[in-house]
Amino acid sequence: MLESAESVRIPIGSVLLSGDLQIPDGGKGIVVFVHGSGSGSQSPRNRYVAKVLRDAGLGTLLFDLLTEDEDVIDEQTRELRFDIGMLARRLLGATDWLLEQFDVSDGDDLPTIGYFGASTGAAAALVAAAKTEVAKAVVSRGGRPDLAADYLTRVTAPTLLLVGQNDEAVIGLNQEAYDKLNLLDDDEKKLTIIPRATHLFEESGTLEQVAQLASGWFSCFLDRPAGQGSAKDSARIGSQSTQA
Repeated sequence: MLESAESVRIPIGSVLLSGDLQIPDGGKGIVVFVHGSGSGSQSPRNRYVAKVLRDAGLGTLLFDLLTEDEDVIDEQTRELRFDIGMLARRLLGATDWLLEQFDVSDGDDLPTIGYFGASTGAAAALVAAAKTEVAKAVVSRGGRPDLAADYLTRVTAPTLLLVGQNDEAVIGLNQEAYDKLNLLDDDEKKLTIIPRATHLFEESGTLEQVAQLASGWFSCFLDRPAGQGSAKDSARIGSQSTQA
């Protein structure tokens, strides 16, 4: 198994993607971060959330979905960040790579996996979650889950959608996506509006709320086998926020 904290290179098809993997002692769940819309593994917002998750005992994998050359192209065309199918395939490839780092024959336990997606990365996370039973929970921060289209009706991983109160256009898109998550029970899906927040959650205290809500969601659903998250636990998560 990999060391508890290190820089990694993830081979996916013909590309090699860079990332950072950190696993606290005793951590069983690992959250894979899925960046979107021109962001990458160095996003200060996602790195802050990752730190909060690790403090809660969860491992984190932050990696770049695009190579350096692809980043240059995307800065000019803005096309790759909206290629949800490609981003989802790379996420699934990174998930397979992550699980391969654990040697069951040598006594390793396979970790439970969650996805934290931001912006267009949230759509990629939901598409990937619809395609694999490995993902046990999804959190979207200011995401575009609507871009996951018909895959939303196939998602079985408990999903938390977090949107800023002043990000009005994205609120509507998240509400539409929430309504399509029809395989999830009411205690397995939640749309939470963060008061005073805009799209990037730059307002004082708003990103901290995102991190705490995400930590609670993942701790609830990654610390037990699939289907074992209780309605009581889920209701407690985000109990001080607004659900649409």
